[in-house]
Amino acid sequence: MKVPYMDLKGLHEPINDEIFTAIKAVIDSGSFAGGPFVETFEQQFAKFCKCEHAVGVGSGTEALWMALLALGVGDGDEVITVPNTFIATAEAISFCGAKPVFVDIDEHSYTINPELIEAAITPRTKAIIPVHIFGQMADMDSIMAIAKKHGLFVVEDACQAHGAEYKQRHAGSIGDAGCFSFYPGKNLGAFGEAGAVTTDNLELAQKICALRDHGQLKKNDHCVVGWNGRMDGIQGAVLSVKLKHLNGWNQIRQQNALQYNALLLDAKNIKTPRSSAYNQHAYHIYSVRVPDRSRFMASMEKGGVSCGIHYPFPVHLQKAYAPLGKFQGSFPIAEKCANEFVSLPMCPMLNTEQIEYVSHQIRAVS
Repeated sequence: MKVPYMDLKGLHEPINDEIFTAIKAVIDSGSFAGGPFVETFEQQFAKFCKCEHAVGVGSGTEALWMALLALGVGDGDEVITVPNTFIATAEAISFCGAKPVFVDIDEHSYTINPELIEAAITPRTKAIIPVHIFGQMADMDSIMAIAKKHGLFVVEDACQAHGAEYKQRHAGSIGDAGCFSFYPGKNLGAFGEAGAVTTDNLELAQKICALRDHGQLKKNDHCVVGWNGRMDGIQGAVLSVKLKHLNGWNQIRQQNALQYNALLLDAKNIKTPRSSAYNQHAYHIYSVRVPDRSRFMASMEKGGVSCGIHYPFPVHLQKAYAPLGKFQGSFPIAEKCANEFVSLPMCPMLNTEQIEYVSHQIRAVS
């Protein structure tokens, strides 16, 4: 049996007619850059996240960058985040002229360890970016309390957490802003690059609207130096179609995770992911930890199971961030996890027979 890591074709086939109709409407209207289809999605996504505003942009990276810019993060500032994330989290900080300051993670949730945050705060600290890694939300109550105590902004990196919940509050609805990526493989994926920022702050939303459109809120009135960061009309239309299915898809992901958990309960040398008691995990990624990843990956590939790694090198060990002066051993939990993570097949099209086969292959390896 062959088990793909992801099956986007299978995901889209049942809704192709809806998608083709939506794309045709964009073509017929000529509203390709921004426009009514993006505005409709923004309203729908804000409602989904239980936020007042959502601003569509060109990618999750732009969402993070523009949220920080709109909050006034700039030259000489510091922003606290984690090293076990896609490099875009740090890049967004750097492109503001600020410095990423890393804090190690909790070994069970894989999210930022709140007990380590205050030690990283300096007079230059401006914000905290908790990363809701793999679809698991960080401990937001603790983070928000620390931010309030020190007068810091909180920007949720929810790029992997569409529909995830923390104490019945949606990802992107707790901090000053929430940032989402709609890269095609995400729980809510576009047909290309796209992203969004959510917030309850009208002034912040308007600043981001200006930044994404060359610094203008109305044509030819450029109030700040901005960027071309608009969402395409086709992406807005496609996302509106797929958003209607997101809750159902997430429920299937959660059921798949429960099945994996049960089948791997007593498997040797395998650590399955934990969903924190206060969370509803979105399971964008179902990542297990194994002691000998190279051997494990080779055996799974030989058995026809496609797996992934998120992410093999923490950001502080990437060449791009060598100037920060961090080294192996700086963040031991993040480094340990990065050496052990293997992402198993996980998507709404995954069926029981495939999960059983993957689990059987894992047991054979371990």
